[in-house]
Amino acid sequence: MGPLKKIIRNCSKATFLIEKKLLGSITFRQNIELRIHLFGCSVCRIYQKQTGKINELVQLFFHNPVNAHARLDDNFKKDLQDRIEEELNKN
Repeated sequence: MGPLKKIIRNCSKATFLIEKKLLGSITFRQNIELRIHLFGCSVCRIYQKQTGKINELVQLFFHNPVNAHARLDDNFKKDLQDRIEEELNKN
């Protein structure tokens, strides 16, 4: 399989790059790979939009003075992580 086909078919890498880009920055090459993938993958384009919106809402929530001291309970975080891993392992 050629390098272009690997980029196009790799949703896992694309979602990783989407998250990485939201949290900081990605390299020029990673940005090109992500753009190529997003051009051909409507599912990852939707994921990118939804993730961006969720990130925006979380930022607004935690930067609101009323919620400044809000934190997720450690047990809730652990349960959420377990559920995510369980869902990822189904595939």
